[in-house]
Parts: sequence; structure tokens; C-alpha cells
Amino acid sequence: MADAGMPVLAVSELKKHFPVKKGLLRRTVGHVYAVDGVSFSIGEGETLGLVGESGCGKSTVARTVLRLLEPTGGEIRVDGHDITRLGKGALRPYRRQMQMIFQDPFSSLNPRMSAGDIVGEPLQVHDIASGKQRETIVAELFDQVGLRKAQMKSFPHEFSGGQRQRISIARALALNPKLIVADEPVSALDVSIQAQVINLMMDLQREKRLSYLFIAHDLAVVEHISHRIAVMYLGKIVEYADKQTLFTQPRHPYTEALLSAVPVPNPKLKREKRLLQGDVPSPINPPPGCTFHTRCPYAEARCKIERPLLREISPGHGVSCHLVN
Repeated sequence: MADAGMPVLAVSELKKHFPVKKGLLRRTVGHVYAVDGVSFSIGEGETLGLVGESGCGKSTVARTVLRLLEPTGGEIRVDGHDITRLGKGALRPYRRQMQMIFQDPFSSLNPRMSAGDIVGEPLQVHDIASGKQRETIVAELFDQVGLRKAQMKSFPHEFSGGQRQRISIARALALNPKLIVADEPVSALDVSIQAQVINLMMDLQREKRLSYLFIAHDLAVVEHISHRIAVMYLGKIVEYADKQTLFTQPRHPYTEALLSAVPVPNPKLKREKRLLQGDVPSPINPPPGCTFHTRCPYAEARCKIERPLLREISPGHGVSCHLVN
């Protein structure tokens, strides 16, 4: 999934395997293949939506890309620089360029700190501003995300869920990053508030040329904010395309099933639902061949043995399926 020009983030064959330990001696008896060979890139001012069911490895991708988890294999490049194996000191300047918005704003904000201190903390940690200068920058950030300066002294429990997520966005913006990784940033919010937060993120993107890796399981939300979408299943990307192509011409059976489950806001419109049988297989022991064959309505004999490669069927549209010619 390449872009014109130098991508802000380029991930190649990223892997994250967690060891499974058992017994008194804590021997490693297997691995959880949480992320198993994922590649994508994000250009300046672009949003890549990463979608899939719970447990498919989306959040692990987010944390591994930011080096909050150490990758097992693969390569992470930020502005063309390989940061995959950098130590803490060497990684520090790149940390400023990449920030994260977490799913639950309440648990990601320190309840003992005021909202102003939470937003200003990155400025202090990175020795960018302190005292009056820091206060001025924080007041500007509050204004940018639609909060009042007077609210800087309030604590997280005094805000609503949507306002808390605005504090999280202001904190992510404090270091003027190029890339923001948003891990299900609106799934804990009411639907009416979701739209406000998404629109705020889109306005900020236009204003600051931000790049987003936007992770969600709700395709309607992803459709609204993303330029391109990658669909993940059991640690792998099974299809990627620009938004329009993915929603009008999905080619992977899993993408079709996800799209058929999106609610239509018209009660007269009947849509054929493709219910998937069974649950997502265990990432400790993924099925051989195509990992989706256990739930796929079209699976053939070769799907159970041969692993399909992710290949481009048209420019910018890749699918990992034997049945797509």
C-alpha cells in the first residue's frame, strides 16, 4: 500500500508474537500470533482506517507501531527513518512525532491531575515549555479542541465522556505530532457525541496536515473519516482499498460480511445479511491455509491447505483470497 512521496509512517511485515508460558518453570509452550506480517503506509494528511472484529490484533498493531510493545519482526519507518530497534534515547525525538488517543478517556487520564496539567505534561517531559509559556500553549490547545480556558483547573471526573476525549486529543496535539494513532477513540461515547469528536478530528487534520491511523470496529465511523481502509482478520490484513472501492466493491468474503452488518438508517430498505458462522479462531493456534476458511461460506479444498497471498487486483486494491481472480 504505497503512497506518492515519502510516507509519514511505513510498516513492513510487522509481527508481534506473545509467548504462552505454563507450569512451574514457566516454559514457553506456544505463541499468540497477535500480529503476523502486517504492511501498510500512511501519507501526510491521510487517514488509514484499520477495521476488524475484537481480538483480530488492531490494538496490538497500534501499540507496536508506537513501540509501546516491542515488535517480534518486521520494520517500522517514520519519515523514512527505521525506528524498529532504536533504544529509548534515540527513540525520543520520534516519540514527539507520534502520539496516541486511547479508547477509554477516563482510564487514560490521571484522575489526580487537573485537565490543564494533563495537557501540559508532554511539554514538560520534552522540555518544550514551562511556567507561563506552558499555560499559554495549553490554553490555545483547549481552544482548538472546543474547551474553555476556565476548564483547565477542573479534574477528569468533572467532565463528560466527550469532553474527556477532547482533553485526550489536546494532549496528543501538545507536541505538534505528524501522526496520531487513534485506538477506537469514539467507541466509548454516545452516537451524537461520536460525530462531534470525529468532525473535530477531521477539522484538526485539515488545519495541521495530520496523519491518522484510525482503529475501529464500526465501519460507519471509519467510512466517515478514512481515505483508505485496511481490513484485519486474525493478525493479518485480508483486504485494503480506498474508501469508495472498499464500500462499493468488497472482494474478500470477510469484508462483505462486515459491510452487510452495518446498520442502514432506512427502515424500508432491506439488506441481505451475511451472518458468519462460529467465532474468530484462537490466535495461539490459527487454522492452516487461509485463516478465514473455518467461517467462509465459499471455502474450497485449497483454502484449507494453501495460505493466500495479499496481492493487488487493481491499483491500490489488495485482497488475500484464492477465489479472487
